[in-house]
Amino acid sequence: MDWHLLIAQLLNGLQLGLLLFLLAAGLSLVFGIMDFINLSHGAFYMLGAFICAGVASVTGSLLAAALAAVTAVFVVGAVVEWLVVRKLYAKDHLDHVLVTYGLILVFDSVARMIWGSAGVAIALPDALNGRIEFAGIVIPAYRLLLIVCGLLAAAGLYGLVTRSRLGMLIRAGASNRVMVTALGVNIGRLYRIVFAIGAALAGLAGLLIAPLTEAHIGMGNEIIITAFVVVIVGGIGSVKGAFYAALLIGFIDTLGRAYLDDILKLFLSTAAAETAAPALSAMSVYILMAAVLACKPQGLFAPAGRRSR
Repeated sequence: MDWHLLIAQLLNGLQLGLLLFLLAAGLSLVFGIMDFINLSHGAFYMLGAFICAGVASVTGSLLAAALAAVTAVFVVGAVVEWLVVRKLYAKDHLDHVLVTYGLILVFDSVARMIWGSAGVAIALPDALNGRIEFAGIVIPAYRLLLIVCGLLAAAGLYGLVTRSRLGMLIRAGASNRVMVTALGVNIGRLYRIVFAIGAALAGLAGLLIAPLTEAHIGMGNEIIITAFVVVIVGGIGSVKGAFYAALLIGFIDTLGRAYLDDILKLFLSTAAAETAAPALSAMSVYILMAAVLACKPQGLFAPAGRRSR
């Protein structure tokens, strides 16, 4: 086995897992605390990428563009919660799905009017275009930065949820919203903050991946289903669960695409293995979700005492 290639694939899996975590963490909090199914969460992922690309083209600073994008998506998330989402909390999940699907169409149309239908690339500074070699392993500098940013964001979110008063309210809301309301907490404001934080995390994930894939219309729709799988596997409302589930799914997806055909060739013909491997690799995360639901329907790390609406 080529250990250098294996380590490179593990780093790719870590990168994918961290991006999924940023997208799924906010989705899990919104779902867990507000019992709100937000199909439009991927639109904030797309919005973060487009805003970052637009600001970067004007200022020439990737850092300034990233800060502007995260701030703008946070504000947009708060406005969307105030104008649209807050009216749906008492509605059925079918209403959530229908309205947030409509929001997807609105965001896609607005993005198309502002930035056009073609993808928008984000140019990296020279310092991030190079490669870093360590112990014979060559790692693109930007991918390493992406991993570091993802880990820092995960650590920051963990600190927010576990070490702050807001985090205490978030955890309490995920376990028992009725009790939190009875204690005098402004639940409407808490919902707005949680929704905006979730949107900002999705925007951060979008702007981090945009230099590698370009910002394009519908990019959030391509990954939102996997993010829901992460939420279900990790446990609805659990940030820790979203982190571990995202890493697990990232590694399974990456290593499956890289090595599953070689494993199948041990039992099948080359043609059959090469035909079956891509399909099985694409199915692997859903097989994992089915197995987790069969064994632990609440997810691997569901918050203790969580109650349904």
